[in-house]
Formats: sequence, structure tokens, C-alpha cells
Amino acid sequence: MEAATKTPVTLTHAEFVAAYARGEVTVNFDPKAAAKFLSARLLLPLFMMPVLGSGVALALVGWVWSGLSVIAIGIIVPRLIKRGAPHFLLQQSLSDANQYQELLRNGVMETLSSPRE
Repeated sequence: MEAATKTPVTLTHAEFVAAYARGEVTVNFDPKAAAKFLSARLLLPLFMMPVLGSGVALALVGWVWSGLSVIAIGIIVPRLIKRGAPHFLLQQSLSDANQYQELLRNGVMETLSSPRE
């Protein structure tokens, strides 16, 4: 027997939510595109720069360990957010039709359906 292949499908948001709840649809994310999309959406570079600057300032005024901790937070938190981007975006796409359409348009997300037997 031939292995079942999954084919890309285009669904409305309501159909997507219902099919996902029934387990009829598999959602694939491009991890790099998801991280880039979420980073741009949350303005992570704009968050990271002031935090890093604050950490450097703390280190320079004598609060070395506090400053290094703030720098570490400014580097680690955005990376953790980017790593969890596919899961976060899936939850957002299930609750927001506009987000779902935008993710499909930008090629960040793809919905796949198994052939019926």
C-alpha cells in the first residue's frame, strides 16, 4: 500500500478551526519565517536595544552583576520568544481570522489535509 500523502488545502477561518479541532488538518510552520514574523510583530529589536543599554549602564556604574543579568535577559528572552513562535502563532490563528489569513498570505503557515480513505 502507498503511504498517505498530505495535500495543501485552503480553508476559511471557520472551516480551519473546525477541521483543526476534529484533527482533520495538520498545520506546518516555517520556523524561521514564524520567528521573523513574530519578531517584527512584537518589535523585539526595539525591546532588546534599551534593555541591553540599561544593562551596560548598570555595569558601568558599578552594578556589574545586575548589569550582566539585565544583558542576559535582553538576549535570552527574545530568543525564547522566537523559539516558541510557531506554537504562539498557531494559537493566535485559531482565535483570529485576520491573523490566520495573514500567516497564509506570507507563507509562514500551511494547512495540510490527509486524503480520505
